[in-house]
Amino acid sequence: MTTVSSTPQPAMRLRELVFGAACAAAVRAAARLGVADALGEEPADVEELAAAVKAEPRPLRRLLRTLSCYGIFDETEDGRYIHTDMSRLLRDDAPNSLRYISLWCTEPWTWDAWPRLDEAVRSGSSVFQDLYGKEFFDYLHQDAPESAQVFNRAMTTSSRQSADDLAELLDLTGVSSVADIGGGQGHVLASLLEKHPALRGTLLDLPRVVENADPRLRDGGPLAARATILPGDCRREIPVQADMYIIKNILEWDDDSTRSTLRNVVAAARPGARVLVIENLVDDSPSMKFTTAMDLLLLLNVGGAKHSKESLVGRMTEAGLRVGDIRPVNAYLHAFDSTVAD
Repeated sequence: MTTVSSTPQPAMRLRELVFGAACAAAVRAAARLGVADALGEEPADVEELAAAVKAEPRPLRRLLRTLSCYGIFDETEDGRYIHTDMSRLLRDDAPNSLRYISLWCTEPWTWDAWPRLDEAVRSGSSVFQDLYGKEFFDYLHQDAPESAQVFNRAMTTSSRQSADDLAELLDLTGVSSVADIGGGQGHVLASLLEKHPALRGTLLDLPRVVENADPRLRDGGPLAARATILPGDCRREIPVQADMYIIKNILEWDDDSTRSTLRNVVAAARPGARVLVIENLVDDSPSMKFTTAMDLLLLLNVGGAKHSKESLVGRMTEAGLRVGDIRPVNAYLHAFDSTVAD
C-alpha cells in the first residue's frame, strides 16, 4: 500500500517538485495506455490491468505506484488498485474528463520547450520559432497532426465543461443577439441559445475552426435557424453587430493581438453594447497553480500571457470599454462585464 507524508519538509518538497516531469509523464502514460478506462468499479490486480492495456505487469505496477503517491489511483492493502476522484477524470467517458487536457499539456513539443524557459524569461519571447523553424500553430497543423487533434479535443472538452456554467451565470435581460468572438466550435453559443429560445447568435472564428462547429448550430441542427456561422479572424476585423459580445480565453496571445481584438470589437459594436470577457487569471483565483503554469507555457509557445485582474481591466479600458462587474464563473474562469463607451 502506498504511503505518502502529508507534510513534507522543505528539502523533500523541493526534491519532489524538481521531479515534477516524472509525475506529468506518468499521467500522460496512464492516459495514453487507457489505464483509467480499463479499471472498473471493483479492485483489480496489476496483471488484469496489464492484460487489458497490453502492457508488462512489472513496469505498470511501478507506474501505478508513482501515480498513487499523488492520489491518482489508490493501492489497497492486498496490492490491488482502485479509482480515486482524480483517476476517474482520466476516463474517456467521465462527464468532466480531463484525459485530453492531460495529453495536451504533456505533448512532445512541451518537453522540448520547457528546458528553454530561462531563454524565454530573458528575452520575453517565444522559443518556438527557434526550436522548430516556424510559428506554433503553423507547426501544429503542418507537422504535428496528432498533436493538433489532441489540441482540438482538449479545447472542445474545456469549452463544453465551461459552457453550462456560463449559461447559468449570465443575465441576458434586454439582450436579443450575441456574438461569440473566437468562440471555437460554438459550445458556449449553443448553450446560450438552448437556454434562451428568443436569442439569436453569431459564431466567429477561423475557417478551419468553424467548419467543425457544434452540430447544433450547423445546417439541419436544432439551433441553426437562430445561428450564423462566420469564418474570420477577430484580430483583423469583426463584421458583426450584436447586443452582447463574448470573448472567452483568446486574449492571451501577444499584446498586439489582444489590443487588435478588443479594438475591433469596440469598432463593430454600437455604443452601450455589452462586452463580456472571460479569462483564467493568474491572481485572485483558486486555480493559480494551474493558470500560472499555463501562463509560462504561453510564453514559450506563442509569446503570450495569462492576465491578472489589473492587466485585463487595463487592456479593456484602453480599448474604450467601461468595466463593471467582475465575478467568477467557476474555479478556473472569471467574467469581466463591460460596455462600449458612448
